This record gives sequence, structure tokens and C-alpha cells, in this order.
Amino acid sequence: MPVNYIETGSTDPCFNLAFEEYILKNRREGDWLMLWQNANTVVVGLNQNTAEEINAAFVREHNITVVRRTTGGGAVYHDLGNLNYSFITDLGDAASMSIEQFSRPVCRALAAMGVRAEVSGRNDIMVGGKKVSGVAQRIYKDRILHHGTLLFDSNGAMIAGALNADKAKFDSKSAKSVSARVGNIKDCLAEEMSMREFWACLQRQLSLDGAVRRSLSREELERISAEADSKYRSWDWTYGRSPDYSFRNRVRYPGGTLEVRMNVEHGIIKDISFTGDFMAVTDNGAAVAALTGQRLRRGDVRAALAGTDIAAAFGGITPDEIVAAIFMDGAERKEGCENG
Repeated sequence: MPVNYIETGSTDPCFNLAFEEYILKNRREGDWLMLWQNANTVVVGLNQNTAEEINAAFVREHNITVVRRTTGGGAVYHDLGNLNYSFITDLGDAASMSIEQFSRPVCRALAAMGVRAEVSGRNDIMVGGKKVSGVAQRIYKDRILHHGTLLFDSNGAMIAGALNADKAKFDSKSAKSVSARVGNIKDCLAEEMSMREFWACLQRQLSLDGAVRRSLSREELERISAEADSKYRSWDWTYGRSPDYSFRNRVRYPGGTLEVRMNVEHGIIKDISFTGDFMAVTDNGAAVAALTGQRLRRGDVRAALAGTDIAAAFGGITPDEIVAAIFMDGAERKEGCENG
């Protein structure tokens, strides 16, 4: 039976994830295949602590979007050297709907291009011992979504930089990403191939019984755009939904050593403390009170601190340095966990 094939026409990750979710929930019959790309993005899993998974200073410096998806698994980096695929079909026997079952057609498609791929024990697709695809899936009523990445010609330095968070500073029960050596499919091809050629070849191989190209109405696209804005671009979804966690960071500044400890629940600072050898003339209780209950967003933290006497409570340590310590991009550490 021919597969229903659809593209999003966008590289906006928020729109694309909303588009995928719309197809899952509103196309209730037949098999559907989506191929799509995101511009520079970190996509975290449904049950992950976003702050713990990203190198926020690097993400901010390189204008990388951060967004949460509706499937489990670990954080992944997308760029235009990566191609994403989504299968949506009837659930059938849930017990038989393994990740490997959906990954096999992708491995066969790569084999048709001369690339020997296999599914690993972690449900990744591997080529020559390197990860070229991470996959995940979810069930919605009687339908199942399986999606994955395909690293065709992605920037390895960007992958390493964006996902290089210091998890030792966090204590949480969130699902942790598992690091793996990554590789690009393009490097394994016998002949040169462009992304557009790879895209077309993959689409043909994944729809050997034929494909019917589908599109959505203007009204549907407007609904998807609204969902992208209200859900996928929201701080509450990407950061506020993170599991509760504890955090600690110690930074040495010219004005002294500052240690920050805090507990965060659903992205809200529940309690925070500051210690160190900085030359204060008062305690920092006013800063603690101002920050308690605030969203862990850089702008919110700055605004809260602005109403306190930082010089008296922290000596030579500046408000910018306090913010940097909270978000782990201080003098000794340039990467960290920007929260929105």
C-alpha cells in the first residue's frame, strides 16, 4: 500500500515538532512518512532536565534553538547536515512495536546506498561503530510515532559543543543522555552525494510500495503555527517541565570565591544560597529572598537582583558575575545551563 508522504516546508524546530504532532493526532488512517530538517537546534527528550543537557553559553553564542519534544530518549543536536524522519502508523500489537522494527527499513535504505548500518543495543543506528541516528517513539491512542535523526553531514564541533554540559553539578532523577561517538553518513558513501540527493534516495527507499504526496490546508498550517508558539516556543514547556533538581557551582572571581547552591522545581528557584570568601559588609539574605520563587531565566534573575544592594552583600562580586555563576558561565567555566 502506498505511504502518505509529507514535508513541513520549514526548518523551524518549533513549527516542525508541532507539525509532526498534528499529523499524529489528526491523520488517523494509513501509514505516514515525514522527512524534515531543523536549523541549528538542541532537542531534549520528554523526561529530561533541559538545563542539565545543554551547554548554555555555547548555545547562546551560536544562536542555537532549544526545544523539548514529546518522545523520550536523550538530547540530540540538529542542523542542516542532519535529516529527520518520522513514521506514523496504526499501533496494532503494542508489544510488537519495537524501535528495532522501525529502524530496520532505515538500515535497509542506507544499505541500498552502500552504507552498512545496524541497530545498537541502545536503539541507535550505527555505522562503523559510530552513531549516525538516534531514535524515539510515542503512542497516541491507537497510533504510534517513531522518529529519528540521520547525521548525513552534520558539524561535529557543534554537536560536541552544544551538548557538553557539566552533569556533575546537578543532582536530579531526570533521564540522562548517553554519550556516543558520532559519525556522518556522507563519509561512508562510495560516491559523492548531496543532501538533496540523499533526501530523495531515502524517500524512495522508505516508500518502495509507492508514495502519495500530501499537504495541509492553510487553516491547518495556521493551527500548527499557533501550537508552535503556545507550546513549543514556551519557556514552560522547554524548561519549566524539567524534573526537579539540585544544582551547585563554585567560581573564583577577582572579588573572591562564590559558591551557589539551589533547588529548582519545575523551573522555579525554590531555595538558593551563596557562600564564599568575598568581602561583604552585610549578609545576602535580601538577594536570596528576591531570587526565591523566581523562574530560572536569565532576565528574571537579573531583574530580581537589581532591587538589592549587591555591593554590600557580595563585596567586589558584580551582579553579572552572580548571574554567570547561577548559569554556569563564570570566569573559570564558559559553558553551562542557560534556562531560557
